[in-house]
Amino acid sequence: MTVDAWLVFALFWLVFVTTPGPNAVNCISNGMALGFRRALPGVLAILTQATLFLLLSALGITALIAASPTGFFVAKLIGAGFLIYLGLRGWIMARKPPVVHARPPASIFLRAFAIATINPKSVAGYLAAFSQFVQPDVPIWDQMAVIMPTALLLTACSYTGFTALGAGIGRAALGAVFNVWFRRVMAVCFVIYGLLLGFSSPAARG
Repeated sequence: MTVDAWLVFALFWLVFVTTPGPNAVNCISNGMALGFRRALPGVLAILTQATLFLLLSALGITALIAASPTGFFVAKLIGAGFLIYLGLRGWIMARKPPVVHARPPASIFLRAFAIATINPKSVAGYLAAFSQFVQPDVPIWDQMAVIMPTALLLTACSYTGFTALGAGIGRAALGAVFNVWFRRVMAVCFVIYGLLLGFSSPAARG
């Protein structure tokens, strides 16, 4: 990968991971409820998912899954239901103070990993990256040696930033009313993402 191609890829990935989506909403929510340090397993989960998707994309498995209408339909419904469930639960729980000890690191990690995996933005982004930036005449693993560190570093910085944003909001003296309504906005975002996922079509994801 040339320097020019790397710069274009880095810019693409920066926009990709800083555009708010379900992962960002989850990081902000975790930061608000748990504080920065306790919410970091959520960022680790996103990095784990990103590593797996990058490897799967390199092997062509992601493209194969995306090409299956039946597999996409099933995954779409499961993902939509999960996001809508999180949104409705978040709305109901908005007035209740978060219970930190009820969210062990494993639970934070698994929930964030599930959200990252079912996020249609993820599959679309990885397919776009590999269709636009990978050179077919260069060994794929030579290119991955450049692509993976760049993508993971930018991903880590982005979602650590979203987590810090949520932690800052949680610590700020903004009043209980603002806190409740901000949490409800986050909950509505989950429902919207779920509905968009449920009504999306394979053709719209190219």
